[in-house]
Amino acid sequence: MKQSFISPPLSVIFLFSSGFSAYAEESVELPNFVVTATRTDQKIDHLSAATTIFTRHDIERLQVQSVPELLKQATGVDIGESGGAGKSSSVYIRGSGSKHVLVLIDGIRIGSVTLGSSPFSSLPIDQIERVEIVRGSQSSLYGSEAIGGVIQIFTRKGHYKDNNMPTVSLDAGGGSYDTARVSGNVSGQYKQAWYAFGASHITTSGFNARSSNSFDNDRDGYENTSFNARAGYKFNKKYSAEVFALRSQGENEFDNNWGSDRNDFDIQNIGLSTDLQLSDDWFTKITLGESRDESRQPDGDFFNTRRRTVSLSNRIKLNANHEIVIGSDFRDDHVESHQSYAESNRYNIGGFAEYYGSWFGLIDFNASVRGDEDEQFGSHVTGNGGFRIGLGKSDIDVVANFSSGYKAPTFNDLYWPNSGNVSLKPEQSTTFEVGLEGQHDWGRWMLRAYHTNIDNLIDWVETSPGSFIYRPENVNKAQIDGLEGEISTQIVGWNIALNGSALSPKDRATNERLSNRSQLHLGLDVSKRFFDHLTIGSTLSVSGDRSYTLFGGGTAKTHGSVVWDMRTAYQLNSHWTIKAKLNNLLNDQYQTNRGFNTADRNFFVSANYVY
Repeated sequence: MKQSFISPPLSVIFLFSSGFSAYAEESVELPNFVVTATRTDQKIDHLSAATTIFTRHDIERLQVQSVPELLKQATGVDIGESGGAGKSSSVYIRGSGSKHVLVLIDGIRIGSVTLGSSPFSSLPIDQIERVEIVRGSQSSLYGSEAIGGVIQIFTRKGHYKDNNMPTVSLDAGGGSYDTARVSGNVSGQYKQAWYAFGASHITTSGFNARSSNSFDNDRDGYENTSFNARAGYKFNKKYSAEVFALRSQGENEFDNNWGSDRNDFDIQNIGLSTDLQLSDDWFTKITLGESRDESRQPDGDFFNTRRRTVSLSNRIKLNANHEIVIGSDFRDDHVESHQSYAESNRYNIGGFAEYYGSWFGLIDFNASVRGDEDEQFGSHVTGNGGFRIGLGKSDIDVVANFSSGYKAPTFNDLYWPNSGNVSLKPEQSTTFEVGLEGQHDWGRWMLRAYHTNIDNLIDWVETSPGSFIYRPENVNKAQIDGLEGEISTQIVGWNIALNGSALSPKDRATNERLSNRSQLHLGLDVSKRFFDHLTIGSTLSVSGDRSYTLFGGGTAKTHGSVVWDMRTAYQLNSHWTIKAKLNNLLNDQYQTNRGFNTADRNFFVSANYVY
């Protein structure tokens, strides 16, 4: 079967080749494998899951400055921003809640155990090698949080060069809002060892995060210093080990009339993984890791959360076309805070089994099941099944997938002083999707439709009218119906990639739209290379309006947006590249989170050196 459609950034396969640095838009190969969709490396064209992949090449090509800015380019992903750089960003996949997205870094689960959200804006884009986004529930492999999908971030890794010399890259730039950024990375491979070390720093004065004058009418700045280290060694053909560490720390300013207007943060992810080949057909992977999400304010408020994880997976090949994966996870969550939580620890133990098979050279089938035992609410079982069928010699595949998922209550939901509810049940979901994917001489395309039901949604509701005392309850039910598509081709030397999604996210009890979801998204990226040295590209993003439920009842809307960015890159020689990007060329004044500003027209210019 052919390779399936991946993502607009990686769909442009007709780029001109060049002998220059990989940081210009040049010929690249589509990645043939994805890890996140099955927890093992599998060929993309054998899977039913909807997947988007960004490589380091895409990050450099698109000239994005943050993880949220990169995720905006993905089909089915919506971002709610609470101001400028470093401010909280909510990520919605296929209209599900921002807490319904599981985020991994190098296989380790990250995110705050109190809020249930992940610190996307604080993750250093300069230290990222690859991002995989799998849309649709993956709880049958990962357990809690993966209702909307999974985002896995892989940090930079050393690669082999003919002369065994390291690759050195330096990048420095600046732009609007007094923004300055510098980063450096050294990576390579020597005999059986590989290594990558990097550091980056960004500072910006930002802009006023809130649109209301009732809050601080000042600029809200941000500063971040990050470090990354990753090294491994292959001891023999059957055993290898790798250690990795990522740390991001800094200061973030925000608007707040009732307390501190800034906080210091530390985001950390460390781990160890080993790969063992027990026999010709049996492969074992063991991963140990810890992630931390810590925040401190000058007034003494602090929230320090920690997650420790141990994972074991066994991949057993039954024959050339069939294999199974059996594994288990243990996770311990811990919180320390100025608040007195009734409980500060909880654990979860999960076991999963997965089957993949190729039948008659026409049908690829995958199925998985997982059971979790949570210290707080007990056991929960989830499952997934899907297939991909090639329609003869038509270069078209039919795909279908069914999955169930769940989301465990957060520490705030369960144990917030005087308001937590230990009787909460986990949120639960079911999703069914069908689609068509095609690859032809002229390009490639994809079209998928999905239907998701989510039950036992947790919301903080007033205990009695007029009491102004709120408590979390399982009160809501949601239904999300959606359609998403992608197409890419080349016309007169221009590489063109278009993606779009339309969805109907509703509260099943009231039939009202779910808050902060845009029902329409369109994205267009075009680029062309001139004279082997100059590259010009442009991205257009169109989003519909958003509806919000007001405090005390009623709804309000914010208008949609049309955001047009332009970029260029010029290679001076095989080592030096100059880049420039103009964002929000039309200066659209829009909000993706009601009451919070987004950036006006702005620019960023940088110089990159690679040896």
